[in-house]
Amino acid sequence: MILAVNVCNALTTVGLFDERGKAVFYSSIQTSPDKTPDQCAIDFMGLFSLHHANVGEVTGSILACVVPPLTASVAEALRRLTGRRPMVVGPGIKTGLNIRSDLHNQLGADIVACSVAVTARYPSPVLVVDMGTATTFSLLCDGVYEGCVIAAGIRLGVEALSARAAELPAIALEMPKAVLGHNTVDAMQSGVVYGGAGMVDSMIDRIARAHGAPLAAVVATGELAPLITGCCTHEIICDPDLHMDGLFLIYQRNSKKSK
Repeated sequence: MILAVNVCNALTTVGLFDERGKAVFYSSIQTSPDKTPDQCAIDFMGLFSLHHANVGEVTGSILACVVPPLTASVAEALRRLTGRRPMVVGPGIKTGLNIRSDLHNQLGADIVACSVAVTARYPSPVLVVDMGTATTFSLLCDGVYEGCVIAAGIRLGVEALSARAAELPAIALEMPKAVLGHNTVDAMQSGVVYGGAGMVDSMIDRIARAHGAPLAAVVATGELAPLITGCCTHEIICDPDLHMDGLFLIYQRNSKKSK
């Protein structure tokens, strides 16, 4: 079994795969940058217990982390659980991507994992929209990472709005009742969801024009992807498992090298 862990700013996603790449389980826990290796290990053990899986069957692991204070703690937790140091996505790891110029050492490990999975699964050119703490748009053409756009994430935007405007409440992110709201909550939900969808549609058009050719596919991932893309005018494929599946592919490409 191969264990994949993707640590992002809000959530840490965990996936367990058999040797053929079939998912045994996907799960997620809240990211906390102050956790010790023991606390991280306890969290992971809890997920194995929840999904009735045996950590003793894990033969290797891979870690992608965009929260630097947590990298060492999570890596040590994985070593304690599996008896082997994890493969960490970063410099020296083979991805199969040709990353353009100065982006090479600046891409987050989560974007790299998504890009690897999208390149393996979808026709080119493909645009991947990752809706996390930030909303990122990455263009890939025949295995070449052409560039990206980084915007504030949908959830981050609504949290900032509630925090900075005294009379605007915290709201649930769900489908608005109508475009025009008749109370504060409905109006905010419309602005967040339809505004987010409009931003995604606009960026797809702008990136396609900048590329100079039609896009063969647009693929979205992240917790809010189904909600936002359901209100877009473009045809967008939702693929929630891109990060995990990309990490498994990266592990495969580097496993012989790591032995």
